[in-house]
Amino acid sequence: MKVISKQRNSKMCIICGMDNDYGLRAPFYNMEDGSVVSIFRYGEKHQSYPGRVHGGMITAMLDETGLRAMWAKELSENTFGVTLSIETKFRKPVPYDSELICRGVVVKNSGNFFTSECTIKDTSGAVLANAEVKYIKLDVSKIAPDANEHEEMCYAIEDGVKEINLN
Repeated sequence: MKVISKQRNSKMCIICGMDNDYGLRAPFYNMEDGSVVSIFRYGEKHQSYPGRVHGGMITAMLDETGLRAMWAKELSENTFGVTLSIETKFRKPVPYDSELICRGVVVKNSGNFFTSECTIKDTSGAVLANAEVKYIKLDVSKIAPDANEHEEMCYAIEDGVKEINLN
């Protein structure tokens, strides 16, 4: 599937933060169908049991992808929100040190709320985890009053990715 554009990364987010030594530094791509996709990998530092990623890190990736699905839908990074609920289903063990694909799509969007469905797959297309995530839309100044959004979401790193195979 064709990539339309790439979203910005932040400084310290555990999922997309480029300056966070414990984070994933995950890139996110706006896709031609209005979804968002990330190709990423967990590291050993994200484990629960040996060889498996901690469920909290899996859920955090699905949560991040759900918000970014709204940015892909709007082709704008102006809508911010706070997670109201997330229902994660762990289908198979998620390995670390393996390339993974996370995809999110907005399935419901009303005035102050939206819902995304997100899935993590391995490169063979097997579903490892998925979630339905519900958000309330809030201005970033209400979420983090002391934050400068432009300072935090400062990395626009082009990498030349033009197409992603989603199996």
